[in-house]
Amino acid sequence: MTATAPRPFGRALCAMITPFTAAGALDPETARAHAAHLVAEGCDGIVLSGTTGESPTTTDAEKSALLRAVRAEVGDGVPLLSGIGSPDTAHTLRLAREAEEAGADGLLVVSPYYSRPPQAAVEAYFLRVAESTGLPLMLYDIPGRTGVRVEPETLLRLAEHPRIVAVKDCSYDLLGATKVLARTSLAYYSGCEELNLPLYAVGGAGYVSTVANVAPRRMRAPLDAFDAGRTDEAARLNGLTARLVELMMASGLPGTVTAKALLDAGPVREPLQPAGRGATDGLRKAYEELLAA
Repeated sequence: MTATAPRPFGRALCAMITPFTAAGALDPETARAHAAHLVAEGCDGIVLSGTTGESPTTTDAEKSALLRAVRAEVGDGVPLLSGIGSPDTAHTLRLAREAEEAGADGLLVVSPYYSRPPQAAVEAYFLRVAESTGLPLMLYDIPGRTGVRVEPETLLRLAEHPRIVAVKDCSYDLLGATKVLARTSLAYYSGCEELNLPLYAVGGAGYVSTVANVAPRRMRAPLDAFDAGRTDEAARLNGLTARLVELMMASGLPGTVTAKALLDAGPVREPLQPAGRGATDGLRKAYEELLAA
């Protein structure tokens, strides 16, 4: 099924961190270097200014500057998506237009958070964004952060819009995803590393991964094996990543914090706090074990 799955932004995408200087300012040069490394190590595309990119604490100007810097580094052949989610529709529309002007190939649009709008309002929100630019949209369903699902029935309706082409799925609802996959041409990208391979196996397009910041080839390897028909090897390779995924994404620390603990990319912005010495040592050990496997 994966052979015919739509992949409008590629298959292996990284939810990239936003590097900061020691003083806490945006660090475009480190961002450029990191983006180039990700592409060289097998990432098909990059998502900027998402959750991992600390979008709640970067300014609109910083988001545009980051996108322009990375575009200048990787050129036009690498899909770049810009996260534009906001609880304020007017602000989201401004971010969408600014991302288009700065050179984005697509928009990652999270459902409006905190206010917990009903499904009709969620649907209207996404349609407003889809009509605001000429860019394709990847809808971001992450109810654990937003407080509201993008229900499968809502996705079935939204899929009728020509610029709504993909979903980043963090709903932990494989049945719902399978239902939408069976009835639409939406490209489903896993946003939860432990579900990368399972979702791919039922027709998903790939993943948008935080862990890919530190292990891009290791995150891609199970999908490569699956595509080659080596399903046993795909399962084995997927299992090798489990400990690092657990520590980075399910240890109680945000993925941004754990990724930056393994990278020389500057501090996190408050209210986030850096990982402590014990957590960092554990992450480093799991990372080295994965690379040695």
